[in-house]
Amino acid sequence: MNDTTSQPALPDRLSGNPRSPHHVAECFQYDIGIMFNGKERFDVEEYCLSEGWIKIPSPKALDRRGQPLLITLKGKVEAFYK
Repeated sequence: MNDTTSQPALPDRLSGNPRSPHHVAECFQYDIGIMFNGKERFDVEEYCLSEGWIKIPSPKALDRRGQPLLITLKGKVEAFYK
């Protein structure tokens, strides 16, 4: 059973990469859901609610460190705890 009183508020911008300055480890102790343009997305690496975008990994392209390149999609973004 989820206890909503102990869950931290979701920030405006959140990243799943621990090296990012927008990574908040306390939020990842719970399952986070992202609704993008009315559909739930499961491949979101980073989001920004106020600017209305999400970043998802590219299926094939890698950067010079071997990490997948991120593609930015713009639209209506909603974040919630599952």
